[in-house]
Amino acid sequence: MKDSVMTERHTLKDGLALVFQGIERLNAAFPHRRFTVDGRLVGDIGEVIAELDYDLRLDEVSQAIHDGTTSNGRRVQVKATFGNSLTFKTTPDYLLGIKLYRDGSYEEIYNGPGLLVYDTFAHRRGIGTTLLSFPNARLRELSSMVSEGNRVAKRSKLADAGA
Repeated sequence: MKDSVMTERHTLKDGLALVFQGIERLNAAFPHRRFTVDGRLVGDIGEVIAELDYDLRLDEVSQAIHDGTTSNGRRVQVKATFGNSLTFKTTPDYLLGIKLYRDGSYEEIYNGPGLLVYDTFAHRRGIGTTLLSFPNARLRELSSMVSEGNRVAKRSKLADAGA
């Protein structure tokens, strides 16, 4: 039993060392974001992915409702998760929700006006004022109804269009 506990403690120590090494690498590569091990890590990773792959420049200082701005002035909030739902409480102008995977890939869950999400879930108590969870499956459905012109453009599409 004692050997098992020692092995588990060693595994925990090694695992945490890797997490902190990863955080150091992320902080060095993206100095305009501060990666920490508290609850912001997943969100910060999502924001950096959004900035790399979408027409989005992140705010230098984190804001309450929006994380960045597109080249045409749209204010966007980025939400990320490793789970099956996204959580947020405010209603941003535009929302970009992504699901992260352990291998570093991601899936776009929602890309469109925040008001569509608000209107769809307006029946929920606390909508717009309380931190609520929204199922990825339903957000995907809503996102499929958003026209291309009402989305945050992907950088690859901008390049294809000659922008």
